[in-house]
Amino acid sequence: GDSVITVQLTEEDKVEDDVVFYLVFTGSTVQHCTSTRKINPGSLETISPGHDCCETVKVALCASREGHPVLIVAEESFQFVQDEAYDAAQFLATCAGNQQALNFTRFLDRSRPPAADVDFLDEKVALAFRHLKLPAEWNVLGADQSLT
Repeated sequence: GDSVITVQLTEEDKVEDDVVFYLVFTGSTVQHCTSTRKINPGSLETISPGHDCCETVKVALCASREGHPVLIVAEESFQFVQDEAYDAAQFLATCAGNQQALNFTRFLDRSRPPAADVDFLDEKVALAFRHLKLPAEWNVLGADQSLT
């Protein structure tokens, strides 16, 4: 999630001022609805939502006009893919409270990626973490609540 998506409209679907377009992403367990922004008469843009798993979802471009029913203008598939941020979030969630497992941060210290890359990865990991499916009893300290 959190990437810019551009939608190119066909000639007959060009943006009119009184039409509102939005995208509906339908996955196996989650549905997202996102607004769009008109870039020009033939293009829309939105930000892809964060999702709870890596899968291909159905995306419907819908159009709404006051006093008229909502129309599905087009449908397509969209793939949420696994990346290093998703892997890192999964790893951190699985290893909560395990001091040995968290030594991977030493790798970052040794490899010394540029600060901007670390900041970007941090933002992506935080986004991925927000969308993980975690058990209700999960917490950042892990099972051992006596850790300080």
